Amino acid sequence: MDKSSALEYINQMFPTEASLSGVEPLMQKIHSEIRRVDAGILAAVRQQSNSGTKAKEDLAAATHAVEELMYKIREIKTKAEQSETMVQEICRDIKKLDFAKKHITTTITALHRLTMLVSAVEQLQVMASKRQYKEAAAQLEAVNQLCSHFEAYRDVPKITELREKFKNIKQILKSHVFSDFSSLGTGKETEETNLLQQLSDACLVVDALEPSVREDLVKNFCSRELTSYRQIFEGAELAKLDKAERRYAWIKRRLRTNEEIWKIFPPSWHVAYLLCIQFCKMTRTQLVEILDNLKEKPDVGTLLLALQRTLEFEEELAEKFGGDTRRKDIGSDIEEVDKGENNSQTVSDIRKKYEKKLAANQGSGTEEKDGNKDLSVPGAGFNFRGIISSCFEPHLTVYVELEEKTLMENLEKLVQEETWDIEDGSQTNVLSSSVQVFLIIRRSLKRCSALTKNQTLFNLFKVFQRILKAYATKLFARLPKGGTGIVAAATGMDGQIKTSDRDERVICYIVNTAEYCHKTSGELAENVSKIIDSQLSDAVDMSEVQDEFSAVITKALITLVHGLETKFDAEMAAMTRVPWGTLESVGDQSEYVNGINLILTSSIPALGSLLSPIYFQFFLDKLASSLGPRFYLNIFKCKQISETGAQQMLLDTQAVKTILLEIPSLGRQTSGAASYSKFVSREMSKAEALLKVILSPVDSVANTYRALLPEGTPLEFQRILELKGLKKADQQSILDDFNKRGSGITQPSITATPVVQATPTAPVAPAAPTVANPASVGVIASREDVLTRAAALGRGAATTGFKRFLALTEAAKDRKDGPFRKLFNA
Repeated sequence: MDKSSALEYINQMFPTEASLSGVEPLMQKIHSEIRRVDAGILAAVRQQSNSGTKAKEDLAAATHAVEELMYKIREIKTKAEQSETMVQEICRDIKKLDFAKKHITTTITALHRLTMLVSAVEQLQVMASKRQYKEAAAQLEAVNQLCSHFEAYRDVPKITELREKFKNIKQILKSHVFSDFSSLGTGKETEETNLLQQLSDACLVVDALEPSVREDLVKNFCSRELTSYRQIFEGAELAKLDKAERRYAWIKRRLRTNEEIWKIFPPSWHVAYLLCIQFCKMTRTQLVEILDNLKEKPDVGTLLLALQRTLEFEEELAEKFGGDTRRKDIGSDIEEVDKGENNSQTVSDIRKKYEKKLAANQGSGTEEKDGNKDLSVPGAGFNFRGIISSCFEPHLTVYVELEEKTLMENLEKLVQEETWDIEDGSQTNVLSSSVQVFLIIRRSLKRCSALTKNQTLFNLFKVFQRILKAYATKLFARLPKGGTGIVAAATGMDGQIKTSDRDERVICYIVNTAEYCHKTSGELAENVSKIIDSQLSDAVDMSEVQDEFSAVITKALITLVHGLETKFDAEMAAMTRVPWGTLESVGDQSEYVNGINLILTSSIPALGSLLSPIYFQFFLDKLASSLGPRFYLNIFKCKQISETGAQQMLLDTQAVKTILLEIPSLGRQTSGAASYSKFVSREMSKAEALLKVILSPVDSVANTYRALLPEGTPLEFQRILELKGLKKADQQSILDDFNKRGSGITQPSITATPVVQATPTAPVAPAAPTVANPASVGVIASREDVLTRAAALGRGAATTGFKRFLALTEAAKDRKDGPFRKLFNA
């Protein structure tokens, strides 16, 4: 225990003076305990001292025992060495006798084998001279085995002599065999009945000789068999492209006729296989020469027929010697598509079936490659497919040109026959010509993929690109055009596009068709890249074609917007003809607003039902970005606007805003309605702000203009003063004061016209109003006060005209329908 703990303990034991009487007994008890502990410590020290002495004695004893052990080990080692020396002296003579026995045994065995070799060589010489091929084949095997035992004795003269003699005998046998085989195929086999048996035995001799002998024999045999073929088809009569089928008939007939005779060859030789390889190489050489020597382009029919027969022959050889079965046409899926035309299949069903079958055929090609690894014939890696037909590849440009001509003629015909309408019962809003275009392209792909999957297929793919670009051009040309020329420019109709309800439907069909072509052309490129040779697959790309169709979509939607803009021209002109300066009272919404509503309600539902949500949203964005600023600028085109006229125009503006906000629900597409509504509200609020500025008193019009339209221009402000009907002198003083105080102008003048962009752009939030001239801060006591007064002006507070306006609105509350009622329910 530490010091403080001891004190606490003592205080705890003796808390009072009375308790001190127990100190003496406690001290005796503690002294007794100390003595007991000291005795224990002393005993432990003594025991440890005794243990140390004993440990030293044990260590010395162990060291002595180790020394004795090492001495004994040295004695054992010495005795072992003495024993080994004794054994070697005893066995020395025995080892000499063992070596002598081994040498004598080897010598006897070698002499015995030498005797056998001499005898076997002599017998083989006799058999060779008598052409006893069957016996000679067995004897050759024996001599070869005996010779292998004398590889280490090449320098012995007798062995060298025997090996040379054996070599000469093999040469004699080879010459006899080649001589006898030269009679095969000359008709002697029918005259001499034992000739085939003799040649069959000769094959045994060839197998016993070096592998090069068999290769030379088979090569000479194949060359001799093809001598007549070379002579026949190098002549002027048959050395033509249209006689290619007779070449393949000749070799098949030859194989069939000599099948029984050629059974003399062992199956492991695969003579027919090697003969066909040599035939294919010779045929390719001759066809290349024929094609290169053509003075003009070959006839497409003749060329394709020769190529088709060649492919069929290669397929037969691959199946005969390859042991695999291949699907005939990678394009068989197109046949199913053709059948689907009479079954009212949808475009999506046709496309899914096309992709499914194309993927299945691609999978079979992979299985075919894997199967080639297990072929049991020599040179299993040899591929018959393409060995001859590949020579046609450089000359198939005429075929590609014919395909392009046919496709282009079909395209022209389809476009001429296009009704530019959708058939009743159709599940897609695309033009039938687009479906037919892809059907004829797929038929063309089927024809070409059955012939080649190399450069020609890639060239045909480029043709597909040109055909689809031409179709995109046809769609583009069908879009309604604006007025052009001197007359259109003089009448103000230059660039305007007039569209009927049917024109609007056609434009929607063109948008949907271009979208379908964009998607399907990409799928076509993917499928071609799977079929075509792997070296060309990376170059298969439809991005340029897809860009063409994307451009058609953009142009069509902008044309649709321009068409509606043109319809609004009459209503915008009617708005400027209203006598805003002489209106006596505020009534229901003006007639031009009803005209705008009628135009939208007649067009938007059809457009919403035909266009996809993304394109309908794009159309709405462009329409709002055009109509909102146009309505704002159209206010400046009016001659003069009185206070009552401004109140009526403000009512019309709110009605137009309500009409525009209802467009998404009219088209039954509300996916992007929130962003569209925000955009419309922002654009139309500018027109409302402008009308509130016109309604403001003359003495505060400048301050109201700065507060509500901080982006305005001096020219615009001057035009507002003209709309209020102020005289030039009054205008000048207000303008001077306006310019002196600063206007915070950053935007262009009112003569700027809105431009419809080709691509969707996100609405930009209006910039926060700023005051360019710090001096104006002192003039305008509070911007909030100005805005409050402007709002009051917008509501027509304390005006006689507005009292009538309020009376009309109160009456309108009792009406259950009408745009005026909608305005107050909004």
